[in-house]
Amino acid sequence: MSAYLGRRGLEQLRDVLSERDRAVIASVHEHRFLTARQIEELHFHDHATSDAGARVSRRVLARLTRDRLLARLARRVGGVRAGSASYVYALGPIGRRLIDDGRRFTEPSALFLDHTLAVADARVELNRAAGAGEFELVEVQVEPVCWRRYLGPGGAAEFVKPDLYVVTSSGEFEDCWFLEIDRGTESPAAIGRKCRGYDRYWRTGAEQRIHGTFPLVVWVAPDERRMQRIERVIGGACNLKRELFRVTTADRLVQLIVGGAS
Repeated sequence: MSAYLGRRGLEQLRDVLSERDRAVIASVHEHRFLTARQIEELHFHDHATSDAGARVSRRVLARLTRDRLLARLARRVGGVRAGSASYVYALGPIGRRLIDDGRRFTEPSALFLDHTLAVADARVELNRAAGAGEFELVEVQVEPVCWRRYLGPGGAAEFVKPDLYVVTSSGEFEDCWFLEIDRGTESPAAIGRKCRGYDRYWRTGAEQRIHGTFPLVVWVAPDERRMQRIERVIGGACNLKRELFRVTTADRLVQLIVGGAS
């Protein structure tokens, strides 16, 4: 299939794609990169068995790749022995045209890909917990959509750049979260700067005026040791509203969300 489809060809293509095809493409666009396993968890979890879902997912991904709506990265996750589950997908040339994504495709660095897929893992865990009835997943925004712009003390534009903005609901109550997915690569100084940025943003009151509350900022560490290090950075910071922050590990994220932001 040519990457130079005209407007009519793109419209015809949209018509023949299934709702699930479009949802898969939208998810890859939103996260930039997703593994085959993550796509399966997000969009093929409703089959009679997990094996049936995996088979259908493989067929759909093979077709979307063949038609250049998706593209497989050269790098795999888990090695060749993991089979098709190790493939990592990005938008292909037709997919970028279809969704009007003007970003140029380049093979990501190992560090960037690791972080991006860790963010997607958090999204998958939240979806799975919501599907199990742990809470309702009201809204999820992925970076850069979830970034917030505000005016700093000198009037210059500043940003807080969470990896995910999440709204969950349990009964009558909604909780809002800014998630920072940490991979152990940032220095304590960089973590402190990010926390102070959130503190400055909180002090503007802009988020509270728009949404009625300020999200809890949750640092999601890869392990206990890193979690404790981040806790020490937050605990030792001067003039920081520490109540804005929580620190957890990736395997305890759902437990923290279930407990609510209060």
